[in-house]
Amino acid sequence: MDIYESLNSILVTLFNDIMNIEEKALITDEFSDITVTDMHIIEAIGIKEPRTMGTISKALGVTMGTLTVGINGLVKKGYVIRTKYCGTRSEEDRRVVYASLTPKGNAAYTHHMKFHQDMIKHITDDLSEDEAAVLIKTFTRLEDYFKSIS
Repeated sequence: MDIYESLNSILVTLFNDIMNIEEKALITDEFSDITVTDMHIIEAIGIKEPRTMGTISKALGVTMGTLTVGINGLVKKGYVIRTKYCGTRSEEDRRVVYASLTPKGNAAYTHHMKFHQDMIKHITDDLSEDEAAVLIKTFTRLEDYFKSIS
């Protein structure tokens, strides 16, 4: 098998399996009421300061309408809080909507991050620094390609 066939086979298999594997790992009994897409919204909101809906939609590469539907579901399920005003923002910013995680949302976020940490640890455990640098360069090039066609 040449390099094209090998890489194509690996990438196709990875892309097909990632969503299934991630869903099985992330959507446990504790988080059975949300989807992997919900989990990615939770990840985009993060556990730091509240984020604007615009910032979250850009991070996810989705429209505000799509994000609003997702956030509405997460608010109903108790994972997200939506507010119109945050902290010391000026009065003219009151039209901006912020989202932040509830304690339940924080637990889901932590669960998701643990999955990613375990995955990266498994991938990098026995790599040399040079091998890790090549892997990073390879995935960066793949990311750049996806950005260039989107």
